[in-house]
Amino acid sequence: MTDLAERVRAEGLLTAGRPVVVLLSGGRDSVCLLGVAAEVAGTGAVAALHVDYGLRPGSGADAELCRDLCARLGVALEVMAAPPAPAGGGNLQAWARDVRYRRADELAQDRRADVAAGHTATDQAETVLYRLASSPGRRALLGMAPRAGRLVRPLLAVTREETAAWCEARGLPWVEDASNTDPRFARNRVRAALVPALRAVHPAAEANVVRTAELLRDEAAVLDAAVDAVLDEDGSAIALARLRGLPIALARLVVVRLAEDAAGALVPRAASRTEEILALDPARTWTALDIGDGVRAVVEGGVLRLQASA
Repeated sequence: MTDLAERVRAEGLLTAGRPVVVLLSGGRDSVCLLGVAAEVAGTGAVAALHVDYGLRPGSGADAELCRDLCARLGVALEVMAAPPAPAGGGNLQAWARDVRYRRADELAQDRRADVAAGHTATDQAETVLYRLASSPGRRALLGMAPRAGRLVRPLLAVTREETAAWCEARGLPWVEDASNTDPRFARNRVRAALVPALRAVHPAAEANVVRTAELLRDEAAVLDAAVDAVLDEDGSAIALARLRGLPIALARLVVVRLAEDAAGALVPRAASRTEEILALDPARTWTALDIGDGVRAVVEGGVLRLQASA
């Protein structure tokens, strides 16, 4: 089998000499990513960020492991103490993600670098399953993109077993985060139950999910272009009569696009409300329909727009 670093190099998300900031938790996937990045991009081009959230005993030991590892590899490291977690708990995973990505983005801007996250094929399978269970629509099947702006995911075609084997072969230590198996978190329940079930169906299940997501992202570009072609010039509205004349699948895509642009976020119920929007009366001077998720459809002068609800 081709060495993992060579596979990553062939993907082109990490290249020799291109600056990159690696998100380093100390877990095996991020440790593998750091080692691969140092090998592919060169140690001088790589910096690492470790965030100590202070949420569990022993987090200081994780930071020490990251310091030792970066010193061994010759990679610059910043260890950041996170600000206090929001009072009342809330979504701690989302809060922690926001903290690390915000700081990583600042470092990347200073270095004119990409930000690399250690998401693997296993993570991709979990993401697709989680989103599919949580929200209908094709976007659930797209998974995580290999590149999103300056964020890159070089290990997206690599399984967790492969990252572990790569680290073991090079004597790179890692820590096991007990929170990754905490059943209180929905993604962990997916990890514990659904991914093993997929593997039991077919040993290449993760690779097949990754490939399916890749193909669907390519197809999504074509569908997005079809939506662009039927919207008005600024992409914010469409005549209701024109929307009614489209195939229902394309009409749903148009409604989803307008709803998500209005909300600035995913609108899970947009597609399912399309038929109700099509039934609005274009002859009325003004009419509206609340479609949920903080968005309403407004028809004025026969033209449909979707707006954030007041």
